[in-house]
Amino acid sequence: MKHELYRATGLPVLQNRTFADAASARASASAEMRLVQDLHTGLVYNDAFDAAKLSYDSDYQNEQAHSGQFQRHLDDVEALVARHFRGQSLIEVGCGKGYFLELLRERGYAVTGIDPAYEGDNPQVIKAPFTRALDLSADAIVLRHVLEHIADPVGFLGEIAAANGGAGLIYIEVPCLDWIIEHKAWFDLFYEHVNYFRLADLQRLFGTVLEAGHLFGGQYLYIVADLASLRAPNHTPGQALTLPDDFSASLARAVQIIQADSGRAAAIWGASSKGVIYSLFLQRAGAAVDRVVDINPAKQGRYLPLSGLRVSSPQEALDALPEGANLFVMNSNYLEEIRRMTAGRYVYHAVDSATFTDQQAETEQ
Repeated sequence: MKHELYRATGLPVLQNRTFADAASARASASAEMRLVQDLHTGLVYNDAFDAAKLSYDSDYQNEQAHSGQFQRHLDDVEALVARHFRGQSLIEVGCGKGYFLELLRERGYAVTGIDPAYEGDNPQVIKAPFTRALDLSADAIVLRHVLEHIADPVGFLGEIAAANGGAGLIYIEVPCLDWIIEHKAWFDLFYEHVNYFRLADLQRLFGTVLEAGHLFGGQYLYIVADLASLRAPNHTPGQALTLPDDFSASLARAVQIIQADSGRAAAIWGASSKGVIYSLFLQRAGAAVDRVVDINPAKQGRYLPLSGLRVSSPQEALDALPEGANLFVMNSNYLEEIRRMTAGRYVYHAVDSATFTDQQAETEQ
């Protein structure tokens, strides 16, 4: 039995794929989201998801480690890994561009990476999706921001456990659905994220949990568990999960700001997942921003899916945006870092803060 939570149409199939020109970006694939909760398992997922639509390659860019703030987060993750995995052999499934893997190797870990979108030349990284046919095993598995992309997360964890001989520890990190709901972060819901987890969901997946909690200002969940104790989740019947009535209020608030200051420049800072969705929905609401900014060089000068918006470097934005422009910051974790980079010259709106959406409610009263 399923309970519907949220529905959206025309989402980019891969929100972190960038394009060489605006026309190709606008013509890129789109799909529907129908977010439901399975009342038996308690798990939340996109019931309209089709994994065949997704294909990860070198045009997929989601590296966040260009930010000092995010590097500090990775230091926190390494400290967790050290507590449980120090001296053990590791496999990082879904190592991305390899930043965290290289950090681990620099700190003395023996780690093998697996990812089809890897672009480097480290011979210890296999450029392929994870399958049991790779015939790899280790003392422990690192699985950061992968499980939300997998259509059958329990089955995928079962494949990892089987490939690892049914033993070993695993570190899992995923976005936190409770944080998304609390912060009314509708722009944190993406087509390629088929699953949305709460801490209790992860804990129900394992009989033996060594540690679990929140990271990155509450935006991420983590768990360290014994693969041998993996089990099918069983949800205690109760009240179905619901979203707040004003879950999408920050969109109306941003439209209001842009339209009220029609003569003032406006930009979005953050061209990763959140900024891609936010800028697209602003465009569809008739309140397009002048530019989207990102510190990732691989995104700069390229174009975002469906909206066709071009990504500017921070320096390009500083040169073009006048003092006092409205700057919509997609992730409040980076707000102070962005203020410093831009010398405080703009009007900053942290769209994932309660204050931002509360201002919309006050205006409507």
